[in-house]
Amino acid sequence: MPGAVIVHHHNRYKTYPGEVTGFVFYSCLVASVGGCIFGYDIGLTAGLTSTESFLLLFFPDIYQQQKNQVITNQYCKFDSQELSFFGSSLFLSAAAASLFASPMARAFGRKWTLFYAAVAYIIGACMGGVATTFAMLITGRLLLGVGVGLCIHASPLYLSEMAPAQQRGMLNILFQLMITIGILSASLTNYWTSKFIGGWGWRVGLAMGAVPGSIIALGSLAIPDTPISLLSRGETELARATLSQIRGIGPDDVRQEFDDLAAACEESKAVANPWRELLFTGKYKPQLTFALGVPFFQQLTGINVIMFYAPVLFKTVGFRSDASLVSSVITGLVNVFSTFVAVVTADKVGRRALFLQGGTQMIISQILVGTFIGLQFGLSGTGAISEQYAMCIVLFVCVYVAGFAWSWGPMGWLIPSEVYPLAVRSQAQSITVAVNMCFTAFIGQVFLALLCHLRFGLFYFFGAWLLLMTIFIAVLLPETKSVPLEEVAHVFRKHWFWRKYVIDTSADARGAEMRKRIALEMS
Repeated sequence: MPGAVIVHHHNRYKTYPGEVTGFVFYSCLVASVGGCIFGYDIGLTAGLTSTESFLLLFFPDIYQQQKNQVITNQYCKFDSQELSFFGSSLFLSAAAASLFASPMARAFGRKWTLFYAAVAYIIGACMGGVATTFAMLITGRLLLGVGVGLCIHASPLYLSEMAPAQQRGMLNILFQLMITIGILSASLTNYWTSKFIGGWGWRVGLAMGAVPGSIIALGSLAIPDTPISLLSRGETELARATLSQIRGIGPDDVRQEFDDLAAACEESKAVANPWRELLFTGKYKPQLTFALGVPFFQQLTGINVIMFYAPVLFKTVGFRSDASLVSSVITGLVNVFSTFVAVVTADKVGRRALFLQGGTQMIISQILVGTFIGLQFGLSGTGAISEQYAMCIVLFVCVYVAGFAWSWGPMGWLIPSEVYPLAVRSQAQSITVAVNMCFTAFIGQVFLALLCHLRFGLFYFFGAWLLLMTIFIAVLLPETKSVPLEEVAHVFRKHWFWRKYVIDTSADARGAEMRKRIALEMS
C-alpha cells in the first residue's frame, strides 16, 4: 500500500510518548465551551418562540394569529415562516462567519479565533437582553451567529490538535458534551424564567448567554495555541516548547512527534491555494465526502428538530405548557448523560461501532415515535392523546436522543476534525460548519410545514435518512481510532474503496518518504 506508515507490524500506527496532562485537559475544557454557546442557543430559541411576552413585543401579528387560531389538526400548530426565520437567522449568520474563520485561524491561530468569537457572542447576548426594537434584536442575533460560527470552526480543530492520538476521541467529545450542557442549561433557564412575573424573563435568558461567552473569552487568554498552528505561523521554538508542555515530557522526548508535525507543516506550506486544492484537484475526494456528508447527515437525523421544537412537539402531543418544558429538560438530561458513554468508549470501541449502534437505535426509535403518534392522531390529526401514549412517546424520544448522544452527536464533530490533512484542514472545517449551519437553518425553517403535510410520516422520513446514513458509514468510513492526525491520510490509502481515489502527489510522496525513514529509524 503506497505511502502507508508501517511500524513493527502492518496495522499499527506510530505512538508518541506523553499523556493527557492536567494542562491539556484544562485547555481542552476551555475550548470545548464553544459547544456550550451553540447548544444554549438551540435550547433557548425553542423556549423563546413560545413565550407570549416575547411574541407580543416583537411578533404581535403572530401572537394574535396564535390567539385566534382554532386548532383542529394536531399536526399543524404554531406554523409561522417569519418566526422560523427568526430562529434560522442565527445559523445562517454562523454559516457565513465560518467561511471567514478559515483565514482568521490561519492568520491568528485557533486560540485567538476563539477569543474574537467569544467577544462577538457576548455583545450579541447583551444586545438581545436589552432589545426594545426588532432591528436591535436581530442585530444581536446575527452577532450571536458570528460567535457560534467562529467557535464551532475553531473549537473541534483545537481539541483534535491538542490531544494525544490515543485520547483524541475522548477530548474532542468534550465539545459535544458542552453542546448538550448548553441545551440543558437553556431548557432549565426557559423553565425558570417562565415563572417571572411581568413577562421579562426571556431577557434574562438571552443575556445569560454572556456567561459561557465570558468563560471562553477569559479562558482563551490563559491557554496556549496548538503546536501545529504555531508551526504554521513560523513560531518554531514556541511550538516545540508548547508540545513539550502539553505532553508533560522533556523537549528531547517530543522530538519524534515534533519532527512529524514539522514535516506535515512543510507539506502544507507547499500548497499555494488550499481552497483550489480541496475542491478542484480531486486529491482529497474522501475527506471532501466526509466534510460535506457528515454535517449534512447529522442534521437529517432530525435531532435539532427534536431539541429545537421539544416544547412545541410535546405541547402538540397533549402536554400542558409547563409539562412540555419539563419534558424538554428530561430529554436534555438524557442527552448530557448519554454523551458520557461516547467520552468513555470512543477511544476503546472506535468511531464506527458507535456510529452503527447509535444509528440502529435511532432508526427504531423514530419508527416507534411515528407509529405511536400515528395511532393516536391518524392522518386527520384530530383527537387527544392518552397519558400512557404520551409517556411512551417521551420514552422513545429519550431512547432516540441517547442514541444520537453517543453516535452522530459527538462523531459528527470528531470525524471531520480528524480526517483532514493539515494543508486543507481549516478550509475543510469551514465547509463542514457552513453545511451544518445551513442545514440546521433549512430543517428549522421547513420542519413545521413538513409536520403539517407529512404528519406522523415525518418521523418515518427521518428514519429513512437514518438508514441511508448508517449504510454510508458502514461502507465508506475507515476507523481512525488512535491514528495520529498526520497519519490519517494513510488510512484512506488502505481503505478498500477510497484507495482508488487517493492521489499520491509528489509533496505527499516526499512527506511519506520522510515518515518512512523516521519509522525505520524507530524500529
